[in-house]
Amino acid sequence: MTQFDKGTILYVEDNPDNRNLIRRVLNAEGYSVVEAANASQAIEKLASETVHLILMDINMPDVDGYTLTARIKQMEQFAGIPIIAVTANVMRGDREKSLEAGCDGYIQKPIDIDTLAQQIERFMPRSTNV
Repeated sequence: MTQFDKGTILYVEDNPDNRNLIRRVLNAEGYSVVEAANASQAIEKLASETVHLILMDINMPDVDGYTLTARIKQMEQFAGIPIIAVTANVMRGDREKSLEAGCDGYIQKPIDIDTLAQQIERFMPRSTNV
């Protein structure tokens, strides 16, 4: 069993295959992963878990990642949690739209699982040693 001492990541993604893949990759790198399939699950998980970083899928049914990011950033208790947009939207302006919504970073799909941990590491708060 891997020791998850690098911190806890909330992965908001409606596709269960994507959640499974990313959870396995991040668990292997020492991260604990909490999953949410939609906006209401994401808010519930934030309220019940200690989350150090959020990976946010942008294209989701009901509430998209831009809207959910803005909503989270307006909640004082969660405003300091870094949010990284994870999206297949790679047209000109999509990265800027993610950052304007409040995302702290941007990872495009398909996710390069070989560099995912390094991409995330830059955004993890330094004091996550549990």
